[in-house]
Amino acid sequence: MTLPRRRFLHLAAGALALPVMSRASWAQSYPAHPVRIVVGLAAGSSPDIIARLMGQWLSERLGQTFVVENRPGAGATIAADAVVRATPDGYTLLLVSATNAINATLYKSSFDFVRDIAPVGSIVTSPAVMVIHPSFPARTVAEFIAYAKANPGRINMASAGNGTPPHVAGELFKMMAGIDLVHVPYRGGGPALTDLLGGQMQVMFPSTTAAIEYIRSGRLHPLGMTTSTRLDALPDVPTIAEVIPGYDASTWFGIGAPRNTPANVIGKLNKEINAALADPKMEGRLADLGNTPLPGAAGDFGKLIADETDKWAKVIRFAGIKPQ
Repeated sequence: MTLPRRRFLHLAAGALALPVMSRASWAQSYPAHPVRIVVGLAAGSSPDIIARLMGQWLSERLGQTFVVENRPGAGATIAADAVVRATPDGYTLLLVSATNAINATLYKSSFDFVRDIAPVGSIVTSPAVMVIHPSFPARTVAEFIAYAKANPGRINMASAGNGTPPHVAGELFKMMAGIDLVHVPYRGGGPALTDLLGGQMQVMFPSTTAAIEYIRSGRLHPLGMTTSTRLDALPDVPTIAEVIPGYDASTWFGIGAPRNTPANVIGKLNKEINAALADPKMEGRLADLGNTPLPGAAGDFGKLIADETDKWAKVIRFAGIKPQ
């Protein structure tokens, strides 16, 4: 049967409009089934804990399960690669951290992180803390720098491994202070802290979460916070920036998605992330872990990622850091 020309054109126009209408309708109903949040480190790590807290909030608010999937390896690039290659439909997300900004320069990969991961929303900023063994002959950042200049190459700086946040925080400190410390990489922050506690190492820049109980018990002495402002949980510990203006080596976390994820899906997730950060109960749980909420638009998070990628690229090249 031959359709009249007018009827044919009407049906054709409707068919062309259908994908657009379906896409808009689908985005508005998001999420219609469970969502994965891929984390590049093992269960129990700081990124994993942050992802689970936010995943629980999103599950309760959006009526679908947000499942955390741990895919550690290659400095979190395995997880990032999996999300880059995922369908850009909002059902595969990435827990983004400062590690990803570091790895953009440190590792050769098949993707460009800044280009291929769409920023959804920042969650928190988390300071590290410069700590020394109590036997070390310094009690302030200024005294440490003076001692290091008088004893070049004789102070061992532990880290969780080449290119990890504690390592690059230490290298930034070395660069800005003009001192020579001997970097000793470990396979993880736990063994590094163990040797620092035992006196085999002299200094380290671990996360506050990992070090705070040792500081409170007096087993480690804090010299300075790596953020630009003091931490409420350790109000008597000054910032390194009070001695070295401009020093900032914060760790931060947020959510990313594959490039080309629909804008209204990103907008919905960003709105709920910011709602979580404004909730007193969630804010309290994050603060207990030594974190400060970092609300903002998706574009703000994108700028943070780009700025941090540029900053750590300079440090990595200056220090000649290579993957472990």
